[in-house]
Amino acid sequence: MTIFAVICAALFPGIHMGRIWMAYWVLPLPNQFSSLWIGFNSPLLWDVFRVSTYFSVSLVFWYIGLIPDFATIRDRAARAARPISHAVYAIMSFGWSGNARAWHRFEEISLVLAGLATPLVLSVHTIVSMDFATSVIPGWHTTIFPPYFVAGAIFSGFAMVQTLLLVMRKVVNLEEYITLNHVELMNKIIMLTGSIVGVAYITELFMSWYSGVEYEQYAFLNRATGPYWWAYWAMMSCNVISPQVFWSKKLRRNITFTFILSIVVNIGMWFERFVIIVTSLHRDYLPSSWSMFYPTWVDIGIFVGTLGIFFTFFLLYARTFPALPIAEVKSILKSSGSQYKK
Repeated sequence: MTIFAVICAALFPGIHMGRIWMAYWVLPLPNQFSSLWIGFNSPLLWDVFRVSTYFSVSLVFWYIGLIPDFATIRDRAARAARPISHAVYAIMSFGWSGNARAWHRFEEISLVLAGLATPLVLSVHTIVSMDFATSVIPGWHTTIFPPYFVAGAIFSGFAMVQTLLLVMRKVVNLEEYITLNHVELMNKIIMLTGSIVGVAYITELFMSWYSGVEYEQYAFLNRATGPYWWAYWAMMSCNVISPQVFWSKKLRRNITFTFILSIVVNIGMWFERFVIIVTSLHRDYLPSSWSMFYPTWVDIGIFVGTLGIFFTFFLLYARTFPALPIAEVKSILKSSGSQYKK
């Protein structure tokens, strides 16, 4: 999910430039270009590094974790006399033998990559928030953004995982492997991070009032009561109020309700981005620059297109590779195998 989402995100710098061939100049080029001065202090350049690093580490982490599974598929293809499949998965499994030395090295590199990926997740979303926080636009210039964006990323990420997971659980008949306990634990994380996001929203409101800056005060008043009040209250309802229903254990363990609420949370996080960007820009310092945003067919097409790209990649992945890591499931069967038996 991360890899496919980053692929979609990587398209946008080029789209925003209008002329896609000019994206060449966004890259951190060597300084022998005498007319080019790289702004390494700019969060926009930090974005280039964080997207590329995030993508590469995620891709390597994902691929390394699949190597034992590729070997399993390779062996099954050989037994089923499928030479093409066997050849493809033999290349992808890098000659995995499954001996003790291979497993030892596999576990070591998995631990190292997990150690790299964990702080990377924090840094990635912190840098995204700095794109806003380092500006002087009312509603953006706030130090709460980095932790607030990190909590929001975990919140929306778990909700999106629930959306995809529950569909795969039903379609591929994985009920014995993805149990209600897994779903309930994830719902607890959604409830916790939703509460943290709610605290961040309230902190924003408090700081805009406490700062005494009339531009900041007006920016947040305009969000709640201005022309885009419906987007603000949709964001608050979906992200802050709706996850609180998971205090009920019955609802936490209800698959249908969980699926619906995960979609509600994702809609709320889309509204959060809409509120942050549109409501902060549509009324600037000068009333003469005030305007309303109306999406064109190009805006709608780009949005729908990214959804199409994401789900195309995801469905191709689910068709070609294991939906669950076979090796990891095998490793826990010895201690918890009874719960997977019919």
